[in-house]
Amino acid sequence: MIQRIIEFSVKNKLVIGLFILAWTGWGIYSMLNLPLNSVPDLTNNQVKVTTYTPDLATEEVERLITYPIELEMGNLPGLIEIRSVSKFGLSDITLVFDERMGMYKPRQLVKEKLISAAGKLPVGVGEPSMGPMTSGLGEIYQYVLTPGPGYDTLYDAMDLREIQDWIVKKELINIPGVVGVNTMGGYLKQYEVAVDPVRLRSYNITISDIYEVLRKNNANTGGSYIEKNRQAYFIRGEGLITSLEDIRNIVIHDEGGIPLRIGDVARVGLGSAPRFGAFTYNGKGEAVGGKIMMLRGENPAGVIKDVKERLTRVREALPEGVQLEPFLDRSSLIAETTHTVVENLALGALIVIFVLVFLMGNFRSGLITASVIPLSLLFALGIMYTFDFSANLISLGAVDFGIIIDGAVIIVEFVVFHLSRNMVSLKNSRGRELQARMDEITIRASGRMMRTAIFGQLIILIVFIPILALTGQEGKMFRPMAITFGSALIGAIILCLTYVPMMTAWIVRPDKGDAQKPADRILGWVRRGYRKLLGSALRYRYAVTSGILLLFIAALFIFFRMGAVFIPTLDEGDFAIHPILQPGTSLEETVRINTSLEQVLLKEFPDEVEQVATKIGTGEIPTDPMSLEMAKMIINLAPRDAWTRAQTKDELEALMKEEMSAAVPGVNFFFSQPVEMLFNHLLTGSSADLLVNIFGDDLDTLFRIGNEAGEIIRRIPGAGDLNVQKVIGLPQIVIRYDRDILARYGLDIDQVNRAIQAGYSGALAGTIFEGERQFSQVVRLDEKYRNDPDAVGDLYIKRPNGRQVKLSEVATITMQDGPAAISRESVRRKLEVDANIGDRDTESFVEEVQKKLEEKLDLPRGYYLTYEGEYENLQSAKKRLRWVVPLVLGFIFILLYMLFGSLKQAILVFSAVPLAAIGGVFSLWLRGMPFSISA
Repeated sequence: MIQRIIEFSVKNKLVIGLFILAWTGWGIYSMLNLPLNSVPDLTNNQVKVTTYTPDLATEEVERLITYPIELEMGNLPGLIEIRSVSKFGLSDITLVFDERMGMYKPRQLVKEKLISAAGKLPVGVGEPSMGPMTSGLGEIYQYVLTPGPGYDTLYDAMDLREIQDWIVKKELINIPGVVGVNTMGGYLKQYEVAVDPVRLRSYNITISDIYEVLRKNNANTGGSYIEKNRQAYFIRGEGLITSLEDIRNIVIHDEGGIPLRIGDVARVGLGSAPRFGAFTYNGKGEAVGGKIMMLRGENPAGVIKDVKERLTRVREALPEGVQLEPFLDRSSLIAETTHTVVENLALGALIVIFVLVFLMGNFRSGLITASVIPLSLLFALGIMYTFDFSANLISLGAVDFGIIIDGAVIIVEFVVFHLSRNMVSLKNSRGRELQARMDEITIRASGRMMRTAIFGQLIILIVFIPILALTGQEGKMFRPMAITFGSALIGAIILCLTYVPMMTAWIVRPDKGDAQKPADRILGWVRRGYRKLLGSALRYRYAVTSGILLLFIAALFIFFRMGAVFIPTLDEGDFAIHPILQPGTSLEETVRINTSLEQVLLKEFPDEVEQVATKIGTGEIPTDPMSLEMAKMIINLAPRDAWTRAQTKDELEALMKEEMSAAVPGVNFFFSQPVEMLFNHLLTGSSADLLVNIFGDDLDTLFRIGNEAGEIIRRIPGAGDLNVQKVIGLPQIVIRYDRDILARYGLDIDQVNRAIQAGYSGALAGTIFEGERQFSQVVRLDEKYRNDPDAVGDLYIKRPNGRQVKLSEVATITMQDGPAAISRESVRRKLEVDANIGDRDTESFVEEVQKKLEEKLDLPRGYYLTYEGEYENLQSAKKRLRWVVPLVLGFIFILLYMLFGSLKQAILVFSAVPLAAIGGVFSLWLRGMPFSISA
């Protein structure tokens, strides 16, 4: 079969030439259209279900929303994991499905279940919705809107938020590949009717009466049409509110011919919705930002290019004095990693080509062999494009051109050798006779060597089977690498069967002279040196063998002590920090503290920090839901050669912690990188390297155990930033109703609840239209009453007889701490202890953590621990490799035995596998690097 393919290729040069042209065109087209990324997308197949309910406390969110939805989703086919977090006003549930189900089927199943679950939730608690179909690499572009110099007083945070929602977002949301634009910060504009309870009381009306009046006085209608004079006149009643004055003039009731209007009992103006998040920028205080999210599976480089083109149009549409500045552009990271890959590939190819052309001594034969490199790479790129793989640091970084051209070198060298042996007969031939002789020699020589070459390349392909056997996150990380390299190798095999013999027979000619070339002299020196070395090795064979065994034993000793990580960390060039405050810290205080931290960073590190932006709390789309006291700070760093205070990122991190802790004491800091932090959060619900889950039922007990575990971990060498989830300590104003008194006054719980909700959260009484823009019309208590905890009991509720009663007369109002957040996994409560790993490998650190916690932590009955994060992926990969690697090594040995037909020779060649690992182990040890799956 091999001989026939080679013979066909040599005798049909035009066909093979056209085939190579088509090959090249396919490869170039694939290269130009291949998705570019920095790293593989490790996000699992998940669907997020989010429910906003601004009026419910943490326990009610868990009891009324999270738990019923979890039960409803629990029996979905293909569901692997279900986890959730319940916070004040927010339920966030993550459902992880089997990868084989694809992206769309799980969303369809969840949507069907949500319809069923919605009917089981209490009325008015919020509507569950699915999050956008994005991934850990989906946050491709983030920007900030700020007033320009001289316009600071013209645009406030509410104006900037309106510009973001109705100008910028509207333009960006319809870009192909963009799945969402998340608004961060600002004040959501509302038409607010802020009532004065004293005035309401004097007129014997309640906030519920105001709500009903507003609701009934904001609508258009139609009355069909009237025919007259052969024309149809359509009837349209216009009753929509168009201005604040319209709201003020709405009549509540009429007493003695004197109308009582809304403006008489309330302040009507522009207000804002209750905020659960904010955004600060460059130490200047609050700003408005936007986060563009990409549809999962799209080409990030292409989508970012389209976004930047559209932003040109957006900037032209912005009002005068408003600036749009990017602060996180993932195309820079993609460009940097792509440049690294291209540079390494180009340098590697050039070095190999130079060595080939120089050492082979024959320019034509060296050129043929070298041309296999770009052609095999184009084949690999074509396969990647066809099967929807992205080009990134991992998938392309491992391509080894020396291995790829090994077969071509053997074939070309052997053909040249045979041409030299037949020099006399070839010199006497001319024209077609010469070409026929060249074809005959090439077919015979190529056929003899191709069997050996294919066996060698098959063994290399088999080596990648363990990587192809990986699943989960480790499979997503390394399988594209194995497929890319394997595709390049398969392309090289095809070229060795077709292109290489054809080109060798066509253009290679035997050397006409016997003059010695530089390559011959170099190879002569190498050959003579090797003969001396080989002679010495044979003379002192026992010493050499003993030395090799000692090196092998030393390598084993070092290997089992060097520790292990999943993969080396990719330096993204920026920092992402979680400044963590005490639960219950107000949004205004969180904004003040983070603004101070930004000012410290910009002042103390002017040469290292370019800009700082901080997202506080939860945005419109909760890709990483946080409480009011939690923030995510993105620090864009300057190029490293401009740094003056630090040489490495670890040094800079330590200095930043020191300066920020000195400026704002009592704040914990959690350092990571933007993409790494988001990946960790999506995969485990935590942003840390290691997540320790403590499962149990009682929150106080979980918090106590969590603090004990945190102290134990903190004392372990190598522990970095550490955070124990704050599940308790959220200040609450608790209103407990006295049912007997309510019955005496003829009131029910629902009536009182609606009064409280309207007074403090605000009751939506309609929508106000400003052209295409829409804004809510709400009624709530005036700010001076709404923000006074002591005034809660002064809220009046209307009785059935028309009289009013104070809330404090029908309920007991107290201040107490409640749950800040409740996390769940597999329908069980849990507490999370997050830990970053410093100057230590993952495996040994986690194993010591497990050992110490098992020894020192006293868990009550029914409470247990689990560990997630990088360590979990490492263990999963090692578990699979334990049986796949021996199986592959056995298969390689069988192939060697089939090739040589001798057990001794097969063992001799196979011994190179473990002995070659000596160099790898020592190279890692000398560089101070732990073992990793990529190594």
